[in-house]
Amino acid sequence: MNLAVDTPWILAGLLLCFLPLLSNGMRHSTYPSLAMLPADPLSTALALGLRLCAVAAIAALVLGLAGLHQTEQIRERIGYGARIVLLLDRSSSMDTTFAGKAPDGDHESKAAAARRFLSAFIGQRPHDLIGMVGYSTAPLFVLPLTDNKAALQAAINATATPALAYTHISKGLAMALDFFPQANSAADGSRMVFLVSDGAAAIDPDSERELRKAFKQRGIRLYWLFLRTAGSPGLFDKPQDPREDNPGAMPERHLHVFFQSLNLPYQAYQAENPAAMHEAVADINRLERTPLHYRERLPRRDWATACYLWATVFLALLWAAKSGEVSI
Repeated sequence: MNLAVDTPWILAGLLLCFLPLLSNGMRHSTYPSLAMLPADPLSTALALGLRLCAVAAIAALVLGLAGLHQTEQIRERIGYGARIVLLLDRSSSMDTTFAGKAPDGDHESKAAAARRFLSAFIGQRPHDLIGMVGYSTAPLFVLPLTDNKAALQAAINATATPALAYTHISKGLAMALDFFPQANSAADGSRMVFLVSDGAAAIDPDSERELRKAFKQRGIRLYWLFLRTAGSPGLFDKPQDPREDNPGAMPERHLHVFFQSLNLPYQAYQAENPAAMHEAVADINRLERTPLHYRERLPRRDWATACYLWATVFLALLWAAKSGEVSI
């Protein structure tokens, strides 16, 4: 336990702890000699206990005023899971239903369905380190890799805010990959990016080259949960007219082809309703369980409040003893 204080000079007040050892604070009165009486161990112990209570009360007050706390700690942990970055599409189309309409009481939006299933996903993976990135016109850093499930749930709930206009997938992918250092070892466990979107956009050649390089260096697994809107082209659909088979006309299909060309573990799931989403999430949850060694960062812990509480207890005992003092 690494203890520290905010105001070290206040610790000089600990010298006051010697005062109760010099005087017990009780009223003195004259009395005949008690030398012939036997020793009273109970009285001796009680007097010593009161002095120690006074010492402890002064020490607790001084430590509380100095701001006693436990510094940030790093704890080694081992579990079964993965390092996962959730990459969530925050374009305005996510706020529509799978039928492409505004949500109503009977049909939820794709964003709401994604929140529901991602909440269940993180609840089933207690040892994962999970981070989050949102993207639309620009990427949005939401949460670093953490095993704090309360923070993850809050981050997922925050996506209930209105979405933005456009989709810039390459910037979102680049930020997601930046969560992982280039070096990788077996102890790091599986690394994966979990992309959840209902569409895509063409990636320029320069961005393609950078993404290929980053995926190769970091050894990332990629999963894409594509929330297909009714009537829109799917990931696996080929147009009858070859002239329409281009990134501008079919960006989702060509993004899927690009992911396949990366030569990395990649799996695409095409969900056209919430039930299909459940199957995809269950499959990913089953596949990504490998030994994971990581360091958990424990935040600073304040002990000043506990010091004031103990000081109150010791002062109450001294007050009770003083109140029971008999005047002669």
